[in-house]
Amino acid sequence: MATLTIRNLDENVKRRLQVRAALNGRSMEAEVRASLAASVENAGTLEPTEEDLGTALHRRFMALGEAEFVLPSRDSSERPLPTFD
Repeated sequence: MATLTIRNLDENVKRRLQVRAALNGRSMEAEVRASLAASVENAGTLEPTEEDLGTALHRRFMALGEAEFVLPSRDSSERPLPTFD
């Protein structure tokens, strides 16, 4: 079994856990274990995908439709070229 230490837990959260543990007839430690187990079960499985970032973004936003962007020319610049003398 693993051990988990939680630092800087808000006092209000601790009190609410104590009350909930008492209502459920458990120790605070048992209540936290049950709460963590339930939250992990409810999260479902998070399987890694082989999809790259660009494809994932395209799939996520394709319902918004195509976007047209006007890109400025890169041929000229008003800034003078640096010299390295």
